[in-house]
Amino acid sequence: MSTSVSTPSADFEARFGQQIAAHLSAGTQELPHDITERLRAARVQAVARRKVVRVQGAPAVVKNGGTAAALGGWWIRMGSLVPLVALVLGLVLINWQQDDRQITELAEVDAALLSSDLPPAAYTDPGFTQFLKAQNPSVQ
Repeated sequence: MSTSVSTPSADFEARFGQQIAAHLSAGTQELPHDITERLRAARVQAVARRKVVRVQGAPAVVKNGGTAAALGGWWIRMGSLVPLVALVLGLVLINWQQDDRQITELAEVDAALLSSDLPPAAYTDPGFTQFLKAQNPSVQ
C-alpha cells in the first residue's frame, strides 16, 4: 500500500507545473514538425531524469541524475565507506599474519641452530655449504 504525503507546497508546485505545461502546449500548434519533435524528445529526457520514488511511510524522494536528494544521503556515504574500511582492515590483517609467520620461521631457525651439534660458525662456512649440497642434491 503506497501512501503519498500531500503538503501545501507540493500541491502548489503541482498546480504551477500543470499551468506552465498548459501554457507551453497552447503555442505548439503553430510550430514546425521538427521543432515539436525536438521538444517532445527533450520532454521525455527531462521526465526520465526526474523520477519520484515513493517508499511506504516516508516522504517522496526525488532522484535527480541518479543522486538522492533526501535524508538517504548519509547512508549512501556510509555505504561507500564500508568497503574502504574493510579493505584497510584486510590489508592490516594480511600484514600482521606475514609478520607473525616470518617471526615464527626465524624462531624455528634460531632454535635449530642453537640445539644443533654443529657450531653456528659452521653454517657460514662456504665449504660446509658445498658439503651439504654434495650430501643432499636437492638442497640448492
